[in-house]
Amino acid sequence: MTMFRNSSAAAALILGAALATASPVAAAPAAAKPDARMLAAAKAAYDGEIALLSQIVNIDSGTFNVEGGTRIQSVLSERLKAVGASVETVPAEAPNLPPNLVATITGKGKGRVLLIGHIDTVFEPGEAARRPFRTEGGRAYGAGVMDEKGGVVTGVTALELVHKLGLTDFARITLLVETSEERGSPGTRKLIDRLVHDNDIELNLEPEDKDTVTVWRKSAGDLTIRVKGHAAHAGVEPQAGRNAASELIHQIEQIEASFPRSGDGTTVNLTILRSGTRPNIIPADAEGVMSVRGRTLEAMKAVGDKARELSTHTAIPDTAVSIDYDYNFPPLVQNERVTSVAERAKGFMAELGRPLAYGGNGGASESALADAAGISALDGLGSTGAGAHTPNESLDLDGVTPRLYVLTRLIQTYGAKPPAK
Repeated sequence: MTMFRNSSAAAALILGAALATASPVAAAPAAAKPDARMLAAAKAAYDGEIALLSQIVNIDSGTFNVEGGTRIQSVLSERLKAVGASVETVPAEAPNLPPNLVATITGKGKGRVLLIGHIDTVFEPGEAARRPFRTEGGRAYGAGVMDEKGGVVTGVTALELVHKLGLTDFARITLLVETSEERGSPGTRKLIDRLVHDNDIELNLEPEDKDTVTVWRKSAGDLTIRVKGHAAHAGVEPQAGRNAASELIHQIEQIEASFPRSGDGTTVNLTILRSGTRPNIIPADAEGVMSVRGRTLEAMKAVGDKARELSTHTAIPDTAVSIDYDYNFPPLVQNERVTSVAERAKGFMAELGRPLAYGGNGGASESALADAAGISALDGLGSTGAGAHTPNESLDLDGVTPRLYVLTRLIQTYGAKPPAK
């Protein structure tokens, strides 16, 4: 669900990281040599990664596409079973959703590492045929190629590298591939809660901007405004009606005047409007949904409180306004646990002579649920690219191997020595 909009501070960090790597003196402390075997294996895996990515991008898997989601899970299951993973198909916790996939590899060490990715997209059936997978100019294109099929492929390939390299110094590596993240994970919440409490660290396969990992995310919520008015003939006696749509517009304008639509703080944006049944009837009912994003739970609560206060100030007499407000995800707040894992990732990327900065955005993800449970987590470890949730979505092919290397190094490190709780 990533929407890329890094803060100015994050941009400064990116620039600072780039300058640091340009200086031999500044880069020296973190410029350890890469793990040669792992890097060679990551490079050798490239063709297989792209082939798998092409295969699953060309299968429609919008959130409620049960057939498409099931097909992709079957493809992934076969790849994972081939490297000795125990694969479980877990029914969704809500209707009309594909099953989730949980793959587990057992080792001989101490650390329990959880990877989470999602295969559902925001696109409607037929999008894969309209925009099939293709590569051009160092980028890959297709529906969901970056958000988040590219990240899921990175996770699957990382487990293949663990198997190929004979790594066993971990207690367990678990990969969850869920199918409803783009709608707030209604089919996976209980499963996610169980898994995060049963692991030592969560590494999330959401995408990011080039050379960035995600250390903060906003909470996500839906603010629904419902207006009840009175119907009337729009030509004969419109004055007898009470226009619910007009009142809804008034309510939306009040809220939009109270909160910004963009920026690193709280944002509120109109996303859905419904009203009217016929062009010659004054609408008696209207409904609007506004997407709310905030850095803290206090900020999220403030939006609901303000909307309820404003709902008492109506412009159309004899209309009734009700507010329904629900948070889908808590925020991911940068803290010591998050920063510690991010520093590890930064060091591993430095082994490849590349910078890695810290960013954040208004998109929600499962890492917020892991962090809220007190589990170490790092987000944005999937593919890099641009244009998530748009027809221009693309994946940066130059980042495929470095991202795979960093993810596998993190699995290796925290499998051997889990973070302190």
